[in-house]
Amino acid sequence: MFIIQKSRKSIRAFLYISLSFLLTGISCKKIPYMTLDEIEAKINLSSDEMINNTVSKPYDGSEFVDGRVGGEWNTTLDSDPKTFNHLIAERDGTSNSIIEMTTDWLADYDSFSRKWKSRACSFEIEVDEEKETLTVHWTINENAVWSWFGKEETVPVTSDDIVWWYDNVAGNPDYQSSSYNSQFVIMPDGREERIKAVKIDDKHFDFVYPRIVADPILSSNMTFYPCWLYKEAFEKNGTEGVKNLFSVNIDPKTIPSMGHYYITEYSPSQRLVFTRNDKYWNKDSKGNSIPYPQQTVYQIVSDHNTSYLLFKQGKLETYSPQPENLSDVINGQENNYTVFNADGSLSAMLWSFNQNPKNKNEKYYKWFTKKEFRQAMSCLLNRDRIINQTYRGLAAPKYDFFPDANPYYNKDIELKYKFDKEHAVSLLNSIGITQDKDGVMRDWNNDPVEFDLAIAVTSPVTSDMAQIIYDECKSVGIKVNVRQTDFQKLVEQLTASYDWQSIIIGLGSNFFPTQGSNVWPSDGNLHLWYPLQKEPATDWEARIDYLYNEASYTIDHDKAKVMWDEYQQILLEQCPVIYLVRPRSFVAISNRWNFSNFYFDNKNGAMTERLFLKD
Repeated sequence: MFIIQKSRKSIRAFLYISLSFLLTGISCKKIPYMTLDEIEAKINLSSDEMINNTVSKPYDGSEFVDGRVGGEWNTTLDSDPKTFNHLIAERDGTSNSIIEMTTDWLADYDSFSRKWKSRACSFEIEVDEEKETLTVHWTINENAVWSWFGKEETVPVTSDDIVWWYDNVAGNPDYQSSSYNSQFVIMPDGREERIKAVKIDDKHFDFVYPRIVADPILSSNMTFYPCWLYKEAFEKNGTEGVKNLFSVNIDPKTIPSMGHYYITEYSPSQRLVFTRNDKYWNKDSKGNSIPYPQQTVYQIVSDHNTSYLLFKQGKLETYSPQPENLSDVINGQENNYTVFNADGSLSAMLWSFNQNPKNKNEKYYKWFTKKEFRQAMSCLLNRDRIINQTYRGLAAPKYDFFPDANPYYNKDIELKYKFDKEHAVSLLNSIGITQDKDGVMRDWNNDPVEFDLAIAVTSPVTSDMAQIIYDECKSVGIKVNVRQTDFQKLVEQLTASYDWQSIIIGLGSNFFPTQGSNVWPSDGNLHLWYPLQKEPATDWEARIDYLYNEASYTIDHDKAKVMWDEYQQILLEQCPVIYLVRPRSFVAISNRWNFSNFYFDNKNGAMTERLFLKD
C-alpha cells in the first residue's frame, strides 16, 4: 500500500502490464478491457472483502476430537534464542517461547467459560474468614514427569520443583525475576507481606496468602522447572551458577522436559528442532500425548518476506500475513491453504516516554515529566492514518485501558486526548512550549523540542507507525528521530541501562485487572517510564499503587469496580503509556492439516496444539 501511494503511476502501469501478460498467457480468448482502477481493485481487496474471503472460527468451548500422531510442523523464528536458561529467558521473548515448550503451567484459564481449570496441577481454594487468610492447595498430576529425549529414564515432578524455584530464584531480588513482585501483598496497615510456598509432600504444596485476595490462581499460577539441576548449580557456584546453566552452547538434548516437546537440535542462524514428548502427561482418550506432530522444525528467518516465500512454496505450515501482503495471501488460497481471521487484538502497541530521574539532566526529561506534554503527544498520534495507511482499515483505535474481555472493562471510560493538532499545540503552549518564527517548537529555555523514538529493527509495521508519528510531530515543529534497535537491546535499555528516550513496544493485554504487577505499580521492575521506585515519584502513581492494591483484595465485584474505574481514568489522563491501535489478526494454515481442533480468536490466538494431518 505504501509503494502504491509513493509511486502510484509506475506501479499502476506495472500492475496493468503484469496482469495483462498473465491473462494472455493463460487463455487465447479476448481479454476484456479493464481500467487501471479495476485492475488494482482486483488485486487489492477491500477490508470487507478480506473478511468475507476468510474464515472466522473463534473457540466456542467445543470438545477436541482425537487425532493421529505423525507429521512435521514447519514454521519460523525471526531470531536465534539467547539462552536455554529458564530464568534468563524471561528477558527474551524468543528464548522464553522456546524453553516453555519443555515445561508447563500449574493451571489454565478457559476464556470461553471464564473459569480457571487444572493443568499440570489441580487446585482447591480455602478461605479462612476468621483469620482473613487464604490458601490454595495444589496437587501435582501423578503422570507429570521430567524425561530426556531418547532415554527411558524419568524423574517425577515434585513439590520441590515449584517451591524451591519460588523461594530461591523467583523470590530472590538479585535475579530480578519478572515474577518477584507478584509474590507480595500489601496488608491493610501498609506492611508488605510475602505469599508463602509450603511443601506438604512430594505431590502436594500450598500457596498461603496473608490476606484474602480476589484472584489467587492468577497470582500463584506459574511455570516450573527441573529445580534439582538449578539447586545443584546454586550450591556449587551460587547465583552465577544458576544464571550460567543451560546456555545456547550446550547439547539441547540434555535439557529435561515435562512439556509438549524435547529440544533435539539447534543450528545457530539455521534451525531449531523439537521432537514430540510421548511422556507428556496430557493425553487424548486414546492415550496419545498432545501435540500430534512428531516434530516441529523452526527455520530461523529474520526477513518476513523470506517467510512468506517459504510459505508459498509449501515449506511452512502457517503464515501470519502483514498488512502489505494480506490481499496477496487471501487471493492465493485456492486449494493450498486457508486464511482465518480474528477480531481486533486485545492488546496494542504503546508509546511511552522515559521519566527516570537517572536522566534528569537531559533536555527531554523536563518535557516528558509533564503530563501536558504526554497528553499533547497523544493528540499528535493519528490513529486513523495508522489504521488506513498501515493496516488498510483492518484495525481499530485503542482508546480504552482495559480490553473489553476484562471483567472491569467500562465502555464509558476512554482516552480524552485523541488526534487533534490544535489541542496538542494548546497543551504545549500551556507549559511554555511554543513555535518560533520558523515553526520550530521551543521550550521555556529556548531549546528545540527534539527526541528519539526507539523501535524494534525487525518490525516493518512498527516502522510505518513511527514514520507517521514523525510526520505528524514534524507538522507542528517537533523533531522525532526514529531509531531502529535490536529487540534485545531495547529490553536491556528498559530494564538495566535506562538510556532510552521514547519507545514503541508491546506488553500484552490486561486480560485480568491485576495482570502486570511488575508494570503498573511504581516499584515494578518493568514500570516502563521509571521502574523500581522506592517511593512513588508522583501523587498519581501513589494513587495507582493504592487502587491496584486495594482492588486486588476486594472480592465484592461492585466495590472493586469503583476502584478499577478510577484506576483506568488516572492512567488515561496521565498518559504514561499511549496505546496505538488494535489490528485484526489473520493466519494462513496449510490445508494438509485437519482443522477439526483448530480455532483462532483474539483471546487464545491460533490454537494449533491439537492439529493433526488429514487421512
